Amino acid sequence: MRVLHFYKTYLSETVGGIEHVMFELCESGAQHGIESQVLTLSANPIPAVIPFGTHEVHRARLDVQLASTGFSYSVFKQFRELAAEADVVNYHFPWPFMDVVHFLSGLNKPSVVTYHSDIIRQKLLLKLYQPLMSRFLASADRIVVASPNYLHTSDVLKKFPEKTRVIPYGLNKAAYPKTDTERMARWRERLGERFFLFVGVMRYYKGLHILIEALKDIDYPVVIVGAGPLEAELHAQAAALGLRNLHFVGRLDDEDKAAVLELSYAIVFPSHLRSEAFGISLLEGAMYGKPMISSEIGTGTSYINIHGETGLVVPPSNPPALREAMRTLWENPVQAAAMGAKAEARYRQLFTADEMGRQWNELYQELLAEKALSYA
Repeated sequence: MRVLHFYKTYLSETVGGIEHVMFELCESGAQHGIESQVLTLSANPIPAVIPFGTHEVHRARLDVQLASTGFSYSVFKQFRELAAEADVVNYHFPWPFMDVVHFLSGLNKPSVVTYHSDIIRQKLLLKLYQPLMSRFLASADRIVVASPNYLHTSDVLKKFPEKTRVIPYGLNKAAYPKTDTERMARWRERLGERFFLFVGVMRYYKGLHILIEALKDIDYPVVIVGAGPLEAELHAQAAALGLRNLHFVGRLDDEDKAAVLELSYAIVFPSHLRSEAFGISLLEGAMYGKPMISSEIGTGTSYINIHGETGLVVPPSNPPALREAMRTLWENPVQAAAMGAKAEARYRQLFTADEMGRQWNELYQELLAEKALSYA
């Protein structure tokens, strides 16, 4: 079976949750006999085709970018050619230009939309885009979302209950680097034996300003891994509060990130807006057997982290509640360890890359069988 994945960005030019999910989907699919190709945009698409893991990445030239939406003239031809060879086209939503490509290409292939997130921030543009978006989603054979929580809280998805399925994102722990003793010792000397950990890009919806505010007048060690547009602002906030035990370590390579994850005491994930549709780095914490603290925002974060079982879930944008959750885990290490063990068990049950690949293979096969009957 051949599947074409279509999205505006991809590894390794950009590193984000959607790109990571697409990679895991392609790689896990290969274990089930699925041959995947990715079509994406690039400011420098030379070479136009590159091997990546077990799949190929085809790159069309990015001509212009407006409101986080990439546009390309050449992608129309590439899309038509690649879609003609595919058995299924898998779109990754949201990307309004993708809808235009879909309709103008006259696609007549089974299609699936992986629905990563509602459009949250660009409310004015959403009003303009709404008719096209509704028509595009209605044209898809299946819509797939990563958690029942998101399905139940998305006003958009509520309009398509008959075609929407839930397949959680999955990670392959075997693909993560094994941490060596020397590297672990170096990080242990730098950060200590116990610390809360955040991993992610410093974006507006990550709630890092809430975490920093929660650290006022307490001294729990916290490590922040990542960089992003709010980096300078967050450093300034921490300095103004005089925080002494907050460590900004910047973006880390895979080996160092794995070491810090393994060494950490608990994961703190303060995302406070629905733009955080799932939380891949939260899932990484579960994969490493760490108790978690997250906020209730009606998305996949509360599907990964079950309050009182795998960690603690607090109201969003509430520094005192976040502070109290940190105190609870810090002062109750036996309880924290038990939650971490349950988090890892939940990962193994629901969130492995192999389980994701198995469910996607079933969905593709179901769709192809359905189409074959309709053509008979």
